[in-house]
Amino acid sequence: MTATTLFQRTSGRLGAPTLLLGGSLGSNLDMWRPQLPAFAERLRVVRFDHRGHGGSPVPPGPYRIEDLGRDVLALLDRLGIERASYCGLSLGGMVGMWLAAHAPERIERLVLICTAAHLPPADGWLARAEQVRTGGMGSIADAVLGRWFTPRYRAALPARVAPFRAMIAAGPAEGYAGCCEAIAGMDLRDDLPRITAPTLVVAGVDDPATPPEHGEVIHAGIAGSRLAVVPNAAHLANVEQPEAVAHLVLDHVLS
Repeated sequence: MTATTLFQRTSGRLGAPTLLLGGSLGSNLDMWRPQLPAFAERLRVVRFDHRGHGGSPVPPGPYRIEDLGRDVLALLDRLGIERASYCGLSLGGMVGMWLAAHAPERIERLVLICTAAHLPPADGWLARAEQVRTGGMGSIADAVLGRWFTPRYRAALPARVAPFRAMIAAGPAEGYAGCCEAIAGMDLRDDLPRITAPTLVVAGVDDPATPPEHGEVIHAGIAGSRLAVVPNAAHLANVEQPEAVAHLVLDHVLS
């Protein structure tokens, strides 16, 4: 499949090390706003939308994780970036594992947040793809929101949560479905030993979508990696615990 020209926003310090930020299934690059000031102060930050998400084109599905990874390589080429660190959450982390295993010369350091190398059952992802194609993104928005944030956070800070529900509901259904199909067909476990980039794995202790045991599998598979479990955080740990995640990422990328 031909690489998709991804929508991106670049900020931060010219000449500083580059950090790419790949987001969750159903999100757009605004999900990184909580970390942007801290990251941009010390890094050149490139946020992007996966194909089928946000401002990026929406080719017809199904997609593969490899397709999403090759989109990122094309983005690096377009921006003239030979080598960068990469931080991905959820789907973004899956793409990061593929990149680090298949294009190791492009990845300096790797951060994998609330993600998995294999996430069965495939039938569940295919059913979700069918649901959004027939019922639209609004039909899954509340269920996704329930995985993204803990009940405590949703109850205490409804004004902060509301834009994320709108983000989900406004997303392109075909893009979301195509990425669901990519996850259905994904198994990166055999790729993990090929990853040589220094890797930090971050899990949210309350994440129902990719519980900490998924982070433990990734940590066990990547030699020399480090695992950090963030308390009081569901799937979008970077939003629910912004300072803790920013500190972990910066410490790893700049060490």
